[in-house]
Amino acid sequence: MRKLLAMLAVLATLSPAFALSPDELLKDPALEKRARAISAELRCLVCQNQSIDDSDAPLAKDLRTLVREQLVQGKSDDEVLDFVVARYGEFVLLKPPLSAGTVLLWATPFVVLLLAGTMLLMRRRRVAAAPESPLSEAERQALKRAME
Repeated sequence: MRKLLAMLAVLATLSPAFALSPDELLKDPALEKRARAISAELRCLVCQNQSIDDSDAPLAKDLRTLVREQLVQGKSDDEVLDFVVARYGEFVLLKPPLSAGTVLLWATPFVVLLLAGTMLLMRRRRVAAAPESPLSEAERQALKRAME
């Protein structure tokens, strides 16, 4: 069991390495480190729940290449992110900033929790407010027959 867990842990740490092909790597380690950091912030538009750094999708590879091209041209990290967002929209960011366009995205979980809590409280009050009615004579007789 320990060997299996160890193998799974190794595979989990290597998964980003499988996504990045050797031809994509930059010669300058500092630029490559910046490229990996930026890639970790960008969503794969095919996979949607993975960063482009972790994805094997062809579009993710294209985006990784685009990020590296921008960095080689001397652009800053913010300029590269702004370029990609201008081209693909804020959806490409794994952590979109809070803005007028994304307020619904950020607020939805809280609104759903608030509505669920309100509904539970209303239901609880309704159940507590309903008085128990005594058994009718016919129900008493049926219960007495069932218990015999």
